[in-house]
Amino acid sequence: MSSVEEFRAEIRAWLADHLVGEFAELRGRGGPGREHEAFEGRLAWERHMAAHGWTCVGWPVERGGRGASLDEQIAFHEEYALADAPARVNHIGEQLLGPTLIAFGTEEQKQRFLPPIVAVEELWCQGYSEPDAGSDLANVRTRGALSPDGSQWVVDGQKIWTSLAHEAQWCFVVARTEPGSRRHAGLSYLLVPLDRSGVEVRPIVQLTGTSEFNEVFFDGARTDASHVVGEPGDGWRIAMATLGFERGVSTLGQQVGFRREWDALAELARKNGAISDPLIRDRLVQAWIDLEAMAASARRGVDPSVGKLHWAAWHRGLGELAMAVCGAASTIAAGEPYELDDWQRLFLFSRADTIYAGSDEIQKNIVAERLLGLPKEARV
Repeated sequence: MSSVEEFRAEIRAWLADHLVGEFAELRGRGGPGREHEAFEGRLAWERHMAAHGWTCVGWPVERGGRGASLDEQIAFHEEYALADAPARVNHIGEQLLGPTLIAFGTEEQKQRFLPPIVAVEELWCQGYSEPDAGSDLANVRTRGALSPDGSQWVVDGQKIWTSLAHEAQWCFVVARTEPGSRRHAGLSYLLVPLDRSGVEVRPIVQLTGTSEFNEVFFDGARTDASHVVGEPGDGWRIAMATLGFERGVSTLGQQVGFRREWDALAELARKNGAISDPLIRDRLVQAWIDLEAMAASARRGVDPSVGKLHWAAWHRGLGELAMAVCGAASTIAAGEPYELDDWQRLFLFSRADTIYAGSDEIQKNIVAERLLGLPKEARV
């Protein structure tokens, strides 16, 4: 048995032994559009994982991880999804900020922030998008300035669509720290606590009736001067590196979830007779083919922007197909006042898939300009 197979067998056995008792009730809970489900229970589960060394498996051993290889990380995420284990609550800290600090942080920052991420003691959110700078991240207006004595950054501005900010204790914020700078220049990557004065978090009610996105207002919010990752003014480079980590190996576990959704939808089509419609049958087959292609591309290491375009369009399309399979019943709420079934929630929330984590329009520009070398889009 290879080391990867041994690693896969180890995590599979551990999940079978520990997703029991109170944790068994968490199977399948949480995830996009359902982050409100059993949050405290999922937090307790993830801290249980941490106590047994199963968080941050891809991090170096000296930083609290297992030093797992790429293939072992793939095995971990696949087995986790196959076990129907609950959606992770520490994804942003573990998969985005942690790798960013390991690559670009000071030793002081690593010692301060990495251990609480490994232990799931501090949760993080991402302060990128703004009302006037959603997909156009370089147009951020949130400002950061050093206090007169140089000991703190003072942050003013607004972020929006900030996932799980209402549960987080910290936010990594892209802010403009050089007055008069434009676009990519003059930005800094600041680590800002959310539990201090000068910060207000307002949940945004979504189409699903839930609120996992938030507005975050900074009004004289303060953080230590040492809490800048990289050099001041170098925030764009750091922020782009974080986006690369965001679209990394953990998305392979996401595809296991996609497979489960396709299987369940195909079974529903067989049960309710929708499979007899040749158009429905053709769309199910095409969705299966696209899912196979997606998985093959991910294992080949497809460019993150290409991968994002692929899975976002596929998942949104699956939501639309689910409505066709469900038929007229899909237009009626399951209960009062606004209770949705899983397929309705999938359809509504997947409308956001082609927007968050980099909109389709921006991803297409990246592919055209950076991968294919086409002329840049005209910009005002």
